[in-house]
Amino acid sequence: MPASIPPLKKSPFAIDPRPLTEMASSHAGLLATSRALRSLNLAGLVEANLHLKQRQRGFTEAQMLESLILLQTLGYDCPEDISELHDDDCLARGLGYTPPKVSAARKFLERSHDEDLAALRPPREEQKSFIMPASKPQQGLDLVLAGLVKRIGALLKKHHVPQKIATIDQDATLIESHKKSALPHYNNGRGYQPMVAHWSEADLILASQFRDGNVPARQAPLDCAKMAFQALPADIEQRYFRGDSACHENELITWLNDPARATEPGGKIGFCVSAVAESRLASALQTTPDTNWKTYDTEADGTLRQWAEIDFVPAQKSEHKDSTPLRYVGLRLLKAQGTLFSDGSDRKHYAVLTNLDWNGDRLLKWHREKAGTIEHVHDEIKNALGGGHMPSQLLAANAAWFTIALLAYNVVSAIKSLCLDENERNARFKRYRLLLVHVAGRMSRSGCKLRLRFQASDKTIERILKVWKIFDLPTQATAFS
Repeated sequence: MPASIPPLKKSPFAIDPRPLTEMASSHAGLLATSRALRSLNLAGLVEANLHLKQRQRGFTEAQMLESLILLQTLGYDCPEDISELHDDDCLARGLGYTPPKVSAARKFLERSHDEDLAALRPPREEQKSFIMPASKPQQGLDLVLAGLVKRIGALLKKHHVPQKIATIDQDATLIESHKKSALPHYNNGRGYQPMVAHWSEADLILASQFRDGNVPARQAPLDCAKMAFQALPADIEQRYFRGDSACHENELITWLNDPARATEPGGKIGFCVSAVAESRLASALQTTPDTNWKTYDTEADGTLRQWAEIDFVPAQKSEHKDSTPLRYVGLRLLKAQGTLFSDGSDRKHYAVLTNLDWNGDRLLKWHREKAGTIEHVHDEIKNALGGGHMPSQLLAANAAWFTIALLAYNVVSAIKSLCLDENERNARFKRYRLLLVHVAGRMSRSGCKLRLRFQASDKTIERILKVWKIFDLPTQATAFS
């Protein structure tokens, strides 16, 4: 008799090469995302706003969009990966259709391209940066995104999670790309630089504007801001706006501070943006007396965070005659005695521009919070979803793919807010997929009943049942006995 082999030095089984013929899936939990999309009536939004279908047969726009949202929710970042969904019989039965093949998915994205709009781009020697106007399909996708936000807002209100305050954080992000059509960006590479506006309290993306890599973030940020505020539900009672120095732009500041904003749903927009450190402002910061600086926080290394009112009037004022006068609030980082910054100085100065009358420490702390919202969103969109990988040489096709990532982010955010426990709601996509996507399941039919059964813990099944309860949807399956 051979000597016994220790358990960790052997495999206790052999591989059976015959494939299973049952309708099973290792990510059957993805059908919970489909449930949420359908309950929010994504199909209705698509039918009203997106018209790409060129012939009667084939997939509807809503089926294509749902498939691509599910693809990104699953963690894939390339249209070619849709074959993983196409070959999954369990998902196909649960969706009611077999997801499209790669060629169909690519054609769907490329139909966003408008050659007439592409011809508007001026030669590089005439104009270095140019914001390409959105094509009609891209405008349709933007309306789908805005409509989905409003429906999620209504659902939050229905389930007693109303959002009465809307703080919009707006920022651009770099997407590195080595495609021929990608243009150089400020960080010595090539790629794209979309602008994104995020609703902080509800963790929902309101709007975006897809741009070439050579378009500065400070160029025309007002368009994205306007789309963001238009996407907010009508019952919002307070509106705020935060941004970095790219948002210190005359047209945007003038619009935000216009007294006409007070007559709109939600009322006046309180804003705070990082001020551009031009020489006159820098001089005003440095000459502010030490007695004016008030310490409000101390960092781990002993650096003091201090604030002061700055007596500064810009050369070009952007204030309406009836608007609230704008304030410049300074921030000084003061090193502890004996330590210096890398440039040899013991202090650094920054400033914010605002129309709010809050105390300086409250204002600066609130403004700093945007780093934990919009930066987090950029990271998730680019690294956890497909927004960091551009699938086409066509700008509009890439814009469509990026917007699909935003749609995926929003529907998952809604599920987290309404269906997960409090300690799970801040889960990033990596953890969310373990909680509610990568769940093994099998579809079976008994008589006239089609049933989905999961191989999962009671807690996981409880989460899935919560999705089914919150995101109500008619079903042809009979109730369980």
